[in-house]
Amino acid sequence: MKLLIKGGALVLKDGEVKADLLIENGKITKIAPAIDEKCKVINASGKHVIPGIIDMHVHLREPGFEGKEDIESGCKAAVAGGVTQVCCMPNTNPVCDNAVVTTYIKRRAEEVGLCKVNPIGAITKGQNGESLAEIGKMKSAGIVAISDDGKSVANSAVMRLAMEYANDFNLKCLCHCEDAALVDGGVVNEGFNSTQCGLKGSLRAAEDIMIARDVALSESLDIPVHICHVSTYSGVEIIRSAKSRGVKVTAETCPHYFILTDDIITGYDTYTKVNPPVREDKDRQAIIKGLCDGTLDCIVTDHAPHSLKDKQVEYNLAAFGISGIETSFALSYTYLVKSGATTLCGLMDKMSRRPAQILGLDGGEIKEGAVADLAVVDLNEKYVIDGAKFISKGKNTPFGGYEVYGKVKYTLVGGEIKYAD
Repeated sequence: MKLLIKGGALVLKDGEVKADLLIENGKITKIAPAIDEKCKVINASGKHVIPGIIDMHVHLREPGFEGKEDIESGCKAAVAGGVTQVCCMPNTNPVCDNAVVTTYIKRRAEEVGLCKVNPIGAITKGQNGESLAEIGKMKSAGIVAISDDGKSVANSAVMRLAMEYANDFNLKCLCHCEDAALVDGGVVNEGFNSTQCGLKGSLRAAEDIMIARDVALSESLDIPVHICHVSTYSGVEIIRSAKSRGVKVTAETCPHYFILTDDIITGYDTYTKVNPPVREDKDRQAIIKGLCDGTLDCIVTDHAPHSLKDKQVEYNLAAFGISGIETSFALSYTYLVKSGATTLCGLMDKMSRRPAQILGLDGGEIKEGAVADLAVVDLNEKYVIDGAKFISKGKNTPFGGYEVYGKVKYTLVGGEIKYAD
């Protein structure tokens, strides 16, 4: 099967080039100023062709929580957002802590046949932090990393064993960094706004202590580690310092941490409740700086869809999480590229190339011979985010009403069109 994308601006590793792109049997076979082939053509004139986004931190909820999201609805939402690969966290029911659940997720994703789904296995059985899950068996079944996301592994000895054991299988630990005892029921960032609103706060230190712990283990063991959803200025500094010493640490953040501040909680909108919490402007600015100087490697969504009943309750009782997979590109482009903080090439490095490198995935770059996981986007098309129109079952976004640029027009996975606007 052949497909030709004509007249687009291709976003390559080192810059943009206006060229045609030929796809044959799922691969990019030719990039040239002008290609003539008798095949299906996508007219990309006036648009950009970007590498398919790899979101290495999502919650697809299946099995067990299909009322919030399932693999089909999550994958439909992903391709609508230009995402060609997702890595799904293990806090399902049952927990993805064994080969059976891993195999189920892989087979279900193949049946759906939209984006690529890479399961992440649990670090510990039942995510209880006590004994290691079946890491080797899960690796054989198809996991690409391990994480107890939603919880930190509080026991440092268990965390050490997990890092060592995972490393033997060429897997990374993706660490949710939060000292649960220090959080102590906090639901927002601890500061002026939490006090004013009468909502229990969570200190930056709760996150920073565990970032420092996992960085220290990585440094002592000389084993790579990945820090999830960084939200604090001080956490950025810990990671920056570690990288300067050669520690094998990588890290990610999310659009809500470089766009929002905790001023949003003053309306008691539960769609603003997320874990870790949105913090203050100095944190937001530090996150942007960390992305631009390479301290933070990736932009992910931590896509956490919830049903209305999970959110339409008192703030303290509402579930944590933001549904973000459909809006991540437009938000990131609008607030990082259009603002002048980075370039489009720099953005795709954070959203495609680096996630692929960190997890050893195929994809993340446009070049001849590469897999044809691509998105065609119109950077000039402006639209207003409306969570009610999300394809995801989760309509829970704090960005409702935000005006953004960068509309996904086509998403291709393995050279096949999986989404067309």
